[in-house]
Amino acid sequence: MTPPTTSPAERDSGAGGGSGGLDRAAAILDAFDATHRELTLAELVRRSDLPRSTVHRTATTMIKLGWLDKPGERYRIGNKLFEVSGLAPVRHELREAVLPFLQDLYAATRTTVQLGVLDGANVLVVDKITGHRRMPMLSQVGGRIPAHCSALGRAILAFSPAETVNAVLAAGLEPRTSRTTTSPEALRRLLAAIPDQGWAAEREEGNVGVACVAAPIFGPLNVIVAAVSVTGPVAGVRVNRMAPAVCLAASAASRAYSQRR
Repeated sequence: MTPPTTSPAERDSGAGGGSGGLDRAAAILDAFDATHRELTLAELVRRSDLPRSTVHRTATTMIKLGWLDKPGERYRIGNKLFEVSGLAPVRHELREAVLPFLQDLYAATRTTVQLGVLDGANVLVVDKITGHRRMPMLSQVGGRIPAHCSALGRAILAFSPAETVNAVLAAGLEPRTSRTTTSPEALRRLLAAIPDQGWAAEREEGNVGVACVAAPIFGPLNVIVAAVSVTGPVAGVRVNRMAPAVCLAASAASRAYSQRR
């Protein structure tokens, strides 16, 4: 008797293991971001670009694993992923080493402080300290912001290898506001000035009404690993007043992180 066969579509829609199952789980996880923290099944289907039956079956398995949670009609990231994420070096080692200096910087400036690392053409926000007057347009911890129009990204790119900078330029310098630097030549000029001054800045390039000053954090052998910034309303972020405090915090954080490695 000839064994039954299945079509590629049928095999792909299963919830079994293998790389296909991991790819489907990854697509579902990628559907979530800072502005889409809870999603209905229909929204998951649309944002993951997977068949409805595949999403339902895979999401059910992910709930059992603790990767997703579904208290009502909406899915959200499960606690298990939160627990595991704390073991990542960028969260465990970097954050623990520099957190006291982020706190000192916030105490000195009373302005939102962010810690970020480069992730492709974006900056991943690893930690953030803010007061009662939050700025909802800013990315939350775990969110990503374009590197080319953020002070965090520029502070990192200025000390990164040429191939890293070229990759960001190749990804495209999409405008976020009318002030966003979209010329590769102009961005290269901005990056070239940062090593001498020790800090990077942007004014309303990522968000209208928001300004930012950032400084690099280095690891062993003086390799760039992250950046720290202060971000707030344009009227409150004065570069000549903020930059020395940001550079001092970044320098202290660099020493602390290097000593741990």
